[in-house]
Amino acid sequence: MTDLLIVGWLPTSEIFLRALEDSVPKVSLAQMSERDFGGIIILGGAIEGGVIAIDRGEVSIYSSAERVTKAFELIRKYPDLPFIFSGFSGRLSPKGISEADAFKQLIKEQGLPEKNAHYEKQSRNTYENVLLMKPMILELGANEALKPWLLITSASHMYRSLKIFQKQGIAVIPAPVDYQTSHSLSWGKFDLEDGMQNWNKLMHEGIGLLAYWITRKI
Repeated sequence: MTDLLIVGWLPTSEIFLRALEDSVPKVSLAQMSERDFGGIIILGGAIEGGVIAIDRGEVSIYSSAERVTKAFELIRKYPDLPFIFSGFSGRLSPKGISEADAFKQLIKEQGLPEKNAHYEKQSRNTYENVLLMKPMILELGANEALKPWLLITSASHMYRSLKIFQKQGIAVIPAPVDYQTSHSLSWGKFDLEDGMQNWNKLMHEGIGLLAYWITRKI
């Protein structure tokens, strides 16, 4: 019974998840111009590629859809910037098309320009995202002083992502999305489903941070 109360009473998870989401401040892009960035990075984790996308002819987007919608917004806003979508699949045994290919399909469906589109379609986790994109980023910025790239990922995932980019010597400007908490806590709210989702995100990031710290990836 106590376990259910801890999981379902939202402030117990929200207070930790909010701290994680706020650990990387959000940068005001309104005060910056296209000349300040080297490009745009979109991390996978929001798109269902695989067999379903092939069989149904439609790409599905997860609850982290803001990664995709923010990418569309910034690609429209900065049409001359190169962008890289990184991700094959987070599944242990992936089948069908990669997330990167699914995103490429979405770009075409949205009628967005593809002249500056680049895709990394082998990575299965955040560390591989960064490692496999690094040569692409360096090559795309080879003709000028390397500028920081805009990084789009979920707010709860931004801290770990930022640490990996820093470890690899790549400067990024965080553009966090997919916030799950507000500035105030829901003191009187009890919801097992939302609570389980919050704890799942916390455990996923906590285990990821610990594993990457132990293996010196951050």
